[in-house]
Amino acid sequence: KGETLIDMLRNLEAMHCDMFVVRHEAGGAAHFMAQHVAPHISIINAGDGRHEHPTQAMLDMYTIRQYKGDFSPLRVAIVGDLLHSRVARSDIHALTTLGVAEVRVVGPKTLIPKGIEELGVKVFNRLKTGLQEVEVIIMLRVQRERMESALLPSAHEYFQYYGLTEEVLKVAHPAAIVMHPGPMNRGVELTSEVADGPQS
Repeated sequence: KGETLIDMLRNLEAMHCDMFVVRHEAGGAAHFMAQHVAPHISIINAGDGRHEHPTQAMLDMYTIRQYKGDFSPLRVAIVGDLLHSRVARSDIHALTTLGVAEVRVVGPKTLIPKGIEELGVKVFNRLKTGLQEVEVIIMLRVQRERMESALLPSAHEYFQYYGLTEEVLKVAHPAAIVMHPGPMNRGVELTSEVADGPQS
């Protein structure tokens, strides 16, 4: 509300907390706070700008470990708005660190960041091709403002090309799991049948 990040930090420190969970609109805010906070206080990054969302990635890795066990043989596809997704960046970093066999990103060209291949992923612009034989599918939320800008024509058209249906899911590995960080848009990113189905 106008105060500096340092002044806000000093105010929070005065409450004698041991830990701050930080979600901030500016990329790097949590890192900045960690450099300037009292030594006994831990900072947990719960999302900063378009940069990262490590707490969601930790939940995602826990879920994958719970359902799939070993990371090394897995093919994972992250589908949707990669350009604006903190979750995607953190998941890519975690998955490559944990040594998965392959990380794929799938989405329209307008929503795939330039140079994302440098993060160790394979890029696909067709959903069925990108989901071939994958064991884990992570669907990302498509925000309405992307459809109101020039990045996407409409929710209906996005669903036609990138919506996960039971039919499309058949191209993935038969034991594939479907994940979504939520909240999801039913009928845009995936159908209710998939969202409420046994693989979700």
